[in-house]
Amino acid sequence: MGGVGEHGGGAGPRGAPGPAGANCTGGRGSQATASHSIPGPGYLIIKPKAYGGSKCTSPHPWLSQRITGINGFEVSQDAFRAFHSDLNFVRKFLQPLLIGELAPEEPSLDGLQNAQLVEDFRALRQAAEDMKLFEAKPAFFMFMLGHILAMEILAWLLIYLLGPGWVTSTLAALILALSQAQSWCLQHDLGHASVFQKSRWNHLAQQFVMGQLKGFSAHWWNFRHFQHHAKPNIFHKDPDVTVAPVFLLGESSVEYGKKKRRYLPYNHQHLYFLLIGPPLLTLVNFEVENLAYMLVCLRWTDLLWAASFYFRFFLSYAPFYGVPGVLFLFVAVRVLESHWFVWITQMNHIPKEIGREKHRDWASSQLAATCNVEQSFFIDWFSGHLNFQIEHHLFPTMPRHNYRKVAPLVRALCAKHGLNYEVKPFLTALADIIRSLKKSGDVWLEAYLHQ
Repeated sequence: MGGVGEHGGGAGPRGAPGPAGANCTGGRGSQATASHSIPGPGYLIIKPKAYGGSKCTSPHPWLSQRITGINGFEVSQDAFRAFHSDLNFVRKFLQPLLIGELAPEEPSLDGLQNAQLVEDFRALRQAAEDMKLFEAKPAFFMFMLGHILAMEILAWLLIYLLGPGWVTSTLAALILALSQAQSWCLQHDLGHASVFQKSRWNHLAQQFVMGQLKGFSAHWWNFRHFQHHAKPNIFHKDPDVTVAPVFLLGESSVEYGKKKRRYLPYNHQHLYFLLIGPPLLTLVNFEVENLAYMLVCLRWTDLLWAASFYFRFFLSYAPFYGVPGVLFLFVAVRVLESHWFVWITQMNHIPKEIGREKHRDWASSQLAATCNVEQSFFIDWFSGHLNFQIEHHLFPTMPRHNYRKVAPLVRALCAKHGLNYEVKPFLTALADIIRSLKKSGDVWLEAYLHQ
């Protein structure tokens, strides 16, 4: 929506360690030809080499995963390339983590991929590079930051000039929620290192936006978000769809039904989703998960950045509302922001295929889990260009203002290979979230009663 990190969770597509997960498939207990076996709990394979690491302390976030039942990850060339612009530079960071090479007889997933599609996709990426579509326009992102700051100032000025009445307070809360939503989009750009040429600049700027403007940890977001990019809509690898037992999605509906699991009335999940999904995600789930990550992984810098947001927010509005009023305003902004976040981010994924790993090639795996929403100037801005979700997932480091330019090339590739390039009207995409939840709930009930 998933700068260089000194440890796992940092984003480094332009030089240093990259996003967590990449296009990783479940390890199969592979053995290295080095004198020692691959250690647990995780390892990374970029054939033929194997690398080892651990959560929170690994210099490369691909080695930061602790996913139940999975001992390692195999990364395809296209996945690795998608997140790193300078591969030779990145390998310098991986070299100290090298633990050996796979034996020649070790099986590969390459045979399950469409070789012509892989070749054509690599040609498409090269064409995009030749068209300079991976180069950012500084003025675009300066405007994004500028209009975020302008909204923050405008909201405060409304209260200062007109007083803290219900009308002005409601309007200020709406403006602050829009500012928070656009801050999500900007930090997302920075997290994918699609703004500056140097990873460290992206990372420092992301810490400011995520910390001072939003009150969250940049490392936490990268650690979580890059797992989603690596394996979108794959159970136990994409945290965005690993939401059972609260909600059942895709294949988990049948599994829970057959095992007679009924922790909640899942056939009504499309209704209680409206009560506990959009209103509470950022207010409750993200706040708790974010704080826990910073404390467990000792992200003190992120914690200070986050504290600076709360200090500024309370200092700005306490003179008008007092402490209880500021808390109420904060909750109102978070709830409004949460609605935006859930609807905008899930309209591209929840209605798509959700299940176990299919071991597809990079392009096919991303297309199976994503769809686009019809383009307009307003929707581009309102969604942070996440309406071009297909292009974003295929090219995570591409600046979002270039998605529209690469989209015809992606559409042509899909047409050539018979892949579904799905584009929906905006309201249809939102309604499909509810339809998908209802469908999964009905599947669960059918399996629960009759299987």
